[in-house]
Amino acid sequence: MPYVMIRHEVANYAKWKRAVKGFQQFRKASGEKCLYACRDGKKPNDVMVWCEWDSAARMKKFMASAELRQAMESAGVVGKPQVAFFDKMDVLSV
Repeated sequence: MPYVMIRHEVANYAKWKRAVKGFQQFRKASGEKCLYACRDGKKPNDVMVWCEWDSAARMKKFMASAELRQAMESAGVVGKPQVAFFDKMDVLSV
């Protein structure tokens, strides 16, 4: 499975979270399988998001979409996100 990691600052986490949930239908239709969000303990508006996708091509198309840029702006993302793509994750806790 392909994955994308996005780290960014948000103006207000509660507003951002509502916006992310409201964008769920578009994300799922674009091929997203799951999404995890982590917050920094000392800076709660510093957010890291991990998403699993059904294909690398659909993931990259989504990440380049105008819809995502508009949704991030509306959600209050501050500055330019850091984005990294991955093609494998090993579960080491088992």
